[in-house]
Amino acid sequence: MTADYALREHTADVAVEAHAETLGGVFAAVADGMAAAMCDDVPASGERFSLDARATTRERLLYDYLDELIYERDVRGVLPVANDATVERDGDEWTLTASARGVPLSEVAARDLKAVTFSEMRIEESDGAWEAYVVFDV
Repeated sequence: MTADYALREHTADVAVEAHAETLGGVFAAVADGMAAAMCDDVPASGERFSLDARATTRERLLYDYLDELIYERDVRGVLPVANDATVERDGDEWTLTASARGVPLSEVAARDLKAVTFSEMRIEESDGAWEAYVVFDV
């Protein structure tokens, strides 16, 4: 199974449902879904950038990761695509090491996506694979 995502209708918002073999893979697939919610066609341009995060729960880590990608979009003016993430347990915390390709917003027709929410967020493991569901405020 490879990582994949699907955009789901959600009242006035948009949701991403993602599946992957690893927890890091499902985090990256949600991030790719978030990018797809903002832009239909992504050029091959852009430089990779890295980010790290720590949190006490998987849900908080996913929220912080996606929020950081939105921050990168707003501050650096890039659409984070081609996401890659590794998630590990470190004692009482979860850690994330991630990277994305930042496509300049000047090169894409991007739709606004305001924020990630905790509304209905879930991360579940079943039969050796991971699934996540995240709602975004548009």
